[in-house]
Amino acid sequence: MHQDTATPSFSRGFRLAGAAVHVYTAAGTVVGLLIVLAAIEGETVTALWLFFVALFIDGTDGTLARRFRVKETIPWFDGALLDNIVDYLTYVFAPIVLLWTTDALPDGAVGWVVAALPLLASSYQFCRVDAKLVGGTGDDHFFLGFPSYWNVLAFYAIVLDASPTVVAVALVVFSVLVFVPVRYLYPSRMTTLRTTTLALSAVWAVTYVVLLVQYPDPHPGVVAVSLAYLVYYNGLSVWFTVTGARARRRSGEDGERAGEV
Repeated sequence: MHQDTATPSFSRGFRLAGAAVHVYTAAGTVVGLLIVLAAIEGETVTALWLFFVALFIDGTDGTLARRFRVKETIPWFDGALLDNIVDYLTYVFAPIVLLWTTDALPDGAVGWVVAALPLLASSYQFCRVDAKLVGGTGDDHFFLGFPSYWNVLAFYAIVLDASPTVVAVALVVFSVLVFVPVRYLYPSRMTTLRTTTLALSAVWAVTYVVLLVQYPDPHPGVVAVSLAYLVYYNGLSVWFTVTGARARRRSGEDGERAGEV
């Protein structure tokens, strides 16, 4: 029987909407440049606001891309590659520049080394084909290894006025965690606890804004609420990793038993 394999037909407006989504994502490169310029010019608060803009773009462009089916409307354009380029600039490179220009890193060779570690570790992670994976309960999506949230680390380092030693230790630890196969939450593409996680993510975004408005004197209560989300995020990520590993082992054992029957 003949099957219709023709590609779906899209209106010009729908295709233009898909192209606009790619432009929206690409705008993150300009935001990355503005962050670096703000850092060099000593405009720390401006750079942190631009981090928030970059977070907003990254948190919404994927949903828009799926809504306007960009893989089908513009199949010759690799939106995932564009997203990785933008994320590396705004999540990795620009935050390290900001930490450097705000003297948040140790002096001398140690500072150079701890600045280089996130750049190198994230270069590896962004080139892994399994950096974003599906598994666990239902169709949950995860990041494999610490998902290069160096912008978040830089935000807390500056807002909480962390010492260079603390910042250096954090950079080393999280650089190592890039290589540890913990399944970190992918909030916008979760199925399990999706509503709760998105709601808490929104609360965290509000605390980001409030802490930046309060800078350099953040309220301890707002800090506590903000950090509580990080505990939730990392705790649930570890839970998914452990339970997912157990489920995969049981599935393997069941498969072996089935083969023996």
